[in-house]
Amino acid sequence: MPEIGFYGAAGTVTGSRHLVTSGNERVLVDCGMYQGLKSLRLKNWEPFPFDAASLPFVILTHTHIDHIGMLPRLVKDGFKGAVICTPPTRELAELLLLDAAHLQEEDADFLNRKQLSKHKPALPLFDTQDARDALALFSARAYDEWTELPDHISFRFHNAGHLLGSAMVEMKVEEKGTVTSILFSGDVGRFGVPLNPDPSPPPKVDYMLVESTYGNKIHCADSLYDQVERVVKETLHRRGILVIPAFAVGRAQQLIYVLNALIEQGRIPSLPIHLDSPMAVDATRIYKAHPSELEARTELTARNVVLHRSVEESRALNEFKGPGVLISSSGMLTGGRILHHLKRLLPDDRNTVVLAGYQAAGTRGRALLEKARTLRIHGQDVPVRARVEDFCGFSGHADAGEIMKWLGQSPAPPREVFLTHGEPDAAATLAERIRNEKQWRVTVPKQGDVVTLQNGG
Repeated sequence: MPEIGFYGAAGTVTGSRHLVTSGNERVLVDCGMYQGLKSLRLKNWEPFPFDAASLPFVILTHTHIDHIGMLPRLVKDGFKGAVICTPPTRELAELLLLDAAHLQEEDADFLNRKQLSKHKPALPLFDTQDARDALALFSARAYDEWTELPDHISFRFHNAGHLLGSAMVEMKVEEKGTVTSILFSGDVGRFGVPLNPDPSPPPKVDYMLVESTYGNKIHCADSLYDQVERVVKETLHRRGILVIPAFAVGRAQQLIYVLNALIEQGRIPSLPIHLDSPMAVDATRIYKAHPSELEARTELTARNVVLHRSVEESRALNEFKGPGVLISSSGMLTGGRILHHLKRLLPDDRNTVVLAGYQAAGTRGRALLEKARTLRIHGQDVPVRARVEDFCGFSGHADAGEIMKWLGQSPAPPREVFLTHGEPDAAATLAERIRNEKQWRVTVPKQGDVVTLQNGG
C-alpha cells in the first residue's frame, strides 16, 4: 500500500518535503529549505532521511525557497533524477536557486574571514555549481496535463493561485488494479486578490495534504487597494518614504500592480516606485511573459517604476529622500538589500515600513510585527521610529475561512486530510474546524511520521 513520509513542513511552516512510496517507486513532492528560527535552520544540515542517489523524481508545487531550496543539496548528495514543475516555476527557480547558492557562499566566506565558525573552513550548504546542476534536471509540464511515471504513479498540476506557476499536485498510485488518489495542496492562494487567479477547486481524491499556515487566522477584510491608498496618502502627507520589504517573486509584482492601478484610477498621485532587487526585476520580466496565467489588467512596469539591478544603483537610493515607494527584498527581513535601506530609514518617523506577507517566528519581520523598538541589523541596534503597517490581506496564503471555502468545492469528502505547513496552534485550530464543520477525518502529522494509505477503489 502507498506510504507518505512527512519529512518537512510538519509542525512548522517551512521545509516542505513529502515522500510517496509505492513498492519500489518513490516520488518526493517538494524539497524545501527550513527558514526562521535557528533550531529550524540547523535541520537543513541534517542528512536526508532517504537515499538521494536512488530517488528518481521530485515534483514541485511552486518556486518559493521553503519548497525548492534544498534541491541543490539533494543534487550534492547524489540525486540525478528528474525535477518536474510548471513552466513558470522552472523559469523562476533559476533566479531563486542561484540566489540561494550565492547567499550560502557569501555566508561561508564571511564566517571564514571573521573566524566565527568552529568548522575550518566553514562550507556552504551548497554552491552555485550545485544549483546549476539541479536546474539542469528540470522538466516542465503544463497545468491539467497527466504525466505517467514508471511504474505505476501518475500526476497532474492544478493552478493553486498562490503565485505565478504555483500548483496543486493531483497524484494517482496504482497497485494491484486499485488506484489511490492524493492531492498535495502546495500553498493555496486567496480568492479575489489582485494579479493572481483564484485557486482551482480540489479534484475528488482519497487523501489530501493541505497547508495550514493561517489555519487560526482570518485576513482583514479591508480592500487591498483601500489599504494601500490610505498608507500611501498618509506617508506622502509626511513627505516620507513607503518602504516595503517584499518577496522578490510574487509579492513585489503584486504591489507594483496595485500601486499602478491606483495611480491609473487617480486615487493616488503619480509617484516614483523604486524596485531594488535584481531578482525581483527578473521575476517581473517572467511575470510579463505569462499573461494568460494572471488576472492582470494593469501594466506591471511603467515609466514611474525605476529598476535597480547593480550595487551602485542600490547605493544611489541613499540619496532618495522621498516622497515615494521603495520595494526591496527580502520579505521577512532575513537578508538582502532591504536591511541596508532600513538602517537608514527606520529611525525617521516620516517613513512607513509595510509588512506585506507572512513573518515566520525568529525573523526580523516578526520582530517588527510584534512592535520591537529596535532591530538588530549588521551588528547594530537600529531604533524603530518609522510607522509599521501590516498589510495582512497581501498574504499569498488563503486564511482559515478561504481554506474552508476551497475545501467546500471538493466534489466529495476525502478519506482523510493531513494538515501540513503550519505552526502547531494554526494546524490544530484548522483541524478542529474541519472536523466540526465538515465531519472529515483530519490528522496533523509530526516530523518524520510515515503514514500508510489504504488503497482506493
